[in-house]
Amino acid sequence: MKPTLAKTIAACIAGDVDSSDRARAEYATDASNYRVPPQLVVCPKNDDDVAAVLRICREHSVPLTARGGGTSVAGNAVGEGVILDFSRYMNAIEIDPVARTARVQPGVVMSDLQAAAAPHGLRFGPDPSTQNRATLGGMIGNNACGPHAVAWGRTADNVVSLECLDGTGRRFTAGAGQIDVPGLARLVDSHLADIRRNFGRFSRQVSGYSLEHLLPEAGRDVAKMLVGSEGTLVVITRAVVRLVPLAQAPTLVVLGYPDMPAAADAVPALLAHSPLAVEGIDAQLVDVVRRKKGSVPELPEGGGWLFIEVGAQEGEDVSVVGQRVDAILRDAGTDATRVCPPGPEASELWRIRADGAGLGGRTPKGNAAWPGWEDSAVPPEKLGPYLRDLRALMDAKGLDGLMYGHFGDGCVHVRIDFPIETPDGVAIMRAFMEEAADVAVRYGGSLSGEHGDGRARSELLTRMYPPEVIELFGAVKALFDPEDVLNPGVLVRPRPLDADLRRPHAAPSTYAGGFHFREDDGDLTRAVHRCTGVGNCRANRTAAGFFMCPSYQATKEEKDATRGRARVLQEVTSGKLIKGFADAALRESLDLCLACKACSADCPTGVNLAKFKSEALYRGYAGKLRPRTHYLLGNLPLLARWVTAVPGLAALANAALKVTPLRKAVFAVAGLDPRRQMPGFATTRFSALTKSQQEAMRRVGGELAEGVGVPGGAERGASPGVVGEAASGQSAKRYVMLWADSFSETLDTAGAQAMVGVLQRAGYTVLIPPSDTCCGLTWITTGQLDHAKKELDHLLGVLAPFAASGIPIVGVEPSCTAVLREDMPDLLDDPRASLVSDMTYTLAELLTAPAPIGPEGWTPPDLSGLTIVAQPHCHHYSVMGWRADAELLRRAGAKLTTVSGCCGLAGNFGMERGHYEVSVKVAGNDLLPKLAAAPDDAVYLADGFSCRTQAAQLAGDQGVHLAELLRDGIHVRRKGAGR
Repeated sequence: MKPTLAKTIAACIAGDVDSSDRARAEYATDASNYRVPPQLVVCPKNDDDVAAVLRICREHSVPLTARGGGTSVAGNAVGEGVILDFSRYMNAIEIDPVARTARVQPGVVMSDLQAAAAPHGLRFGPDPSTQNRATLGGMIGNNACGPHAVAWGRTADNVVSLECLDGTGRRFTAGAGQIDVPGLARLVDSHLADIRRNFGRFSRQVSGYSLEHLLPEAGRDVAKMLVGSEGTLVVITRAVVRLVPLAQAPTLVVLGYPDMPAAADAVPALLAHSPLAVEGIDAQLVDVVRRKKGSVPELPEGGGWLFIEVGAQEGEDVSVVGQRVDAILRDAGTDATRVCPPGPEASELWRIRADGAGLGGRTPKGNAAWPGWEDSAVPPEKLGPYLRDLRALMDAKGLDGLMYGHFGDGCVHVRIDFPIETPDGVAIMRAFMEEAADVAVRYGGSLSGEHGDGRARSELLTRMYPPEVIELFGAVKALFDPEDVLNPGVLVRPRPLDADLRRPHAAPSTYAGGFHFREDDGDLTRAVHRCTGVGNCRANRTAAGFFMCPSYQATKEEKDATRGRARVLQEVTSGKLIKGFADAALRESLDLCLACKACSADCPTGVNLAKFKSEALYRGYAGKLRPRTHYLLGNLPLLARWVTAVPGLAALANAALKVTPLRKAVFAVAGLDPRRQMPGFATTRFSALTKSQQEAMRRVGGELAEGVGVPGGAERGASPGVVGEAASGQSAKRYVMLWADSFSETLDTAGAQAMVGVLQRAGYTVLIPPSDTCCGLTWITTGQLDHAKKELDHLLGVLAPFAASGIPIVGVEPSCTAVLREDMPDLLDDPRASLVSDMTYTLAELLTAPAPIGPEGWTPPDLSGLTIVAQPHCHHYSVMGWRADAELLRRAGAKLTTVSGCCGLAGNFGMERGHYEVSVKVAGNDLLPKLAAAPDDAVYLADGFSCRTQAAQLAGDQGVHLAELLRDGIHVRRKGAGR
């Protein structure tokens, strides 16, 4: 049936149809615990496409599930039939600033609507934490809220009308004032008492169908009732939503309490002061953020906090803000307070809440934490006692999780470490969910406060509502969707909450000779299941300084997002849709991954696709013929050593590759894109440039190498070269090992040469390794891990004795430095690996480190007035962090513009045939616009060889290494040099 259905739909619509196993794997789950592979995925382009797909699904008795950003944590956006993904094409926005409304298609991302409304001084009130990737269609489906629902209400409160199709294919516009769905008015009127008794008890009661909106006293608003129906009654094609004026002078008040329940106890008294938001966070969550980020802004004393925002609404004088702050402080019941006016300080404090929400996928002990009971809500006046009972239940079951939530509305978010890898663990989850539902109902609460019930909680509705209401839900469903085409198994006739779980069916995948995956107990399966589907990788957070995910920003396809790739890898571990690491579907999924490592830093669950890709290539190509580029670019360090070892050969090779026909012929054979230029080989190696100085100072290095105790039996007797003593008047005994990687040794030596002078001026005696030492980066990125390990083992034999002596190792190329810091310890089972990793620094880290590692009395050159466009290398950003570099440049007085995101070349990626267009698009996301906006006399700062190469080839701009900038100061080469 699948091919016939796909062809039938494709023949009738303008949008995309994909029935491949790869696409089915990508859409088999959302951000929930569930796995339900669809038959196919459709990305409609217009309303007629939607109608055609619905008609064909009805004719073929195939379920239809609407989907936006796929961020549903309750399993509302998965289904076994057709997935209708609105996010790709149906994302038009029309703003009416006079009426203060917006007409939007369901695929509009929430933050895009906010950006479109902001120039008119308007905003959409609800703002869930996923707003930078969640779509309006999904928000309407779940009745999303967010922190500011306290002031502006839920999505339902801000919807004016909905253009939709029901399960019969009938098109209509739902709004207020008249119920024009056949039979619905009669059904409501015959159950008025049941509806009044059971619905609308408090603002966050969103479980089930919100039938209170159909009451005569509520204006008989069908549109508002459809909000939160989770795609089970209609498919929405457009919505008119209300916009509200931006609040003025939003001020943050932070209040500290002994614990979270005590903070919740204080909420009712504070709601009287018209807050814009009232958020609660726990000390455990703050600790997790602190560990991940390194620090957090100072908070008032306490174990639980309320973050309360107040502001002046339309028609109010700004002076009311101060009055509200005073009133809140008076009624807070605590002296632990902090008040922050609008500005960076308040933004940093709010970032704790935002980061904590993302990091909730792990418990304080590092265990995986899962949704399921992540969205319960009770009336705010009962929140404190509810939290105490909920925590007691978790403790009784031996469960843990990080609590936070929208306390002003009584909504609690917590992901819990259910042990759902085993059947016994699934039973624990079920028992907890049932008992937790009873606790919430006992306090007059709701199973869901804004996420919807989905597959996670629909079964539990019978514990919240009496039988007559459950029957009423079924009757409503029958009027809109009598054939049960729309999202079956949700809300009405629900699937069991423990059916279709993803994790229990994934088999362990232990060490296979590549990476050890020690952070995940040696199990690749656990590693790839770090991805919970929250979808940060789909958000464009470039303006906020984030790097993930460059390929998705270039293509906007799910297959090119971190999440999409992780889902395909998860299918490999379950052995279902994707049959092993050699499956062509997996290779297609990984093809456009730049291995930038940004996900390892920006994904809140710590997904590391660069490592996963390397391991997958290693396992998938074991004993098989590899692509040509793996052999050529993977072995580039060897090739470069050979070419630069023979006098005159490098110059000859450079000249030959400048002959266009010859270069294109070579590239065609090698599998490289002919539009690329080949970076030149160094005509003199870095080590040869310093050879005379090495010989003169070799004795000093020999003394250091003698008798050093190194774990693992490191090589002895090989003395380093000593490039030169510290600058005159400074101690000659402050040593540093300058490690020039293969790129800095044989391709571009400028950074390594400059680093010698900078380090000497900083008071160091500079050593260099006595022999070639390669980190194996190119073999790692191509999955040739056996050879990479050989290179690293040799490197350890050379560098470990100096690390053991307390001598810092400073890297030149960020990607190679990152190998020593991150990849090497997980590739090798060798105690020397951690030793060298701990002693490896970037130049900026070394120069800003405290003594005895860092320099004494060194100051950077005065760069006042110098405009710098800085491109942090992706691996630098992701593994080492770029804070030290930014601080160094600030101290030097430079005018700094920092590029966010990958340059797009990413080592071998941008050189390979089939990657050029994506490589250029990635560069166009931030790098090329910022270079174009900067004057020719600006400096393009890029430590990464790839970053400098990409800018030179695409923009004609010349880059410099940080060492060159620090050595030459304001006389450093400008980006427009040579033009």
